[in-house]
Amino acid sequence: MLVTIIGLGLIGGSIGLALRQRKESGWEISGCSRRQKTVDSALSLGAIEQGTTSLKDAVKQADFVIIATPVMTIKEIFSEVADYLPTGCIVTDTASTKAAVMKWAEEMLPPTVDFIGGHPMAGRETYGIQAAKADLFRGCTYCLTPAEKADPKSIDAVTGMVKKLGAIPFFLDAQGHDNLVAGISHLPMLLSVALVSLTTKSPSWSEMSKLAASGYHDLSRLASGNPEVNTHICLSNKEAIVNWIDKFSKELERYRQLVVEGDERLELALTEANKARQEWLNNFSA
Repeated sequence: MLVTIIGLGLIGGSIGLALRQRKESGWEISGCSRRQKTVDSALSLGAIEQGTTSLKDAVKQADFVIIATPVMTIKEIFSEVADYLPTGCIVTDTASTKAAVMKWAEEMLPPTVDFIGGHPMAGRETYGIQAAKADLFRGCTYCLTPAEKADPKSIDAVTGMVKKLGAIPFFLDAQGHDNLVAGISHLPMLLSVALVSLTTKSPSWSEMSKLAASGYHDLSRLASGNPEVNTHICLSNKEAIVNWIDKFSKELERYRQLVVEGDERLELALTEANKARQEWLNNFSA
């Protein structure tokens, strides 16, 4: 079976490394990137066995296509590969938003292929093929959103691939996915970015930076993410992200008022948040 990975950055490269590490009998891992240098790096790292910069060549004999590019790029890729996807080919993606991708797939991909949307809830603040890790997905939740017409056998094949990565399949609809991840993934990214923008532009940053320690490091980590990927996330999930920003603004204003008033309600609010996070951590590690 020829598995083609389009996009050889952190996610695509890590998928290649993980699948090749499994050494599945009869599986051949191919890769495609717009830059030959990236293809060469993926080959040297062992993430793929063969590579190309041509989308047509990448998919024309593929049994399984994994698109691991920034989300807004996927529409263009669908347009370019639609006429060259073999009958019976299974196509999936790894984008952080799903509603737009599912719509494009329905409109642009031929009825002779099956599309199952995907999103691994894993990543790092570093990006690019050099940051790829074979164990990146181990133990992570991997969201799956099958197209309505997708054959159950194709859904099973993608589910099997997810399990080979060491991830845990989790099925949900596209809109539900986008609303949920806007709160627990996209909002935190923007909060991290806003914190860095605010503090580093301060006239006192030179002194502040010398004092910044683990707390600032932890909260600012997501600001180191891939700017192109994060921009595409925001552009493809505007409504849900803005909704969560508005909710957060109200909650931050509530805490501002508690600080201003300086009474026992502040400690109560902090205690409630402390307990809520600990409960989540307990469930997360269970």
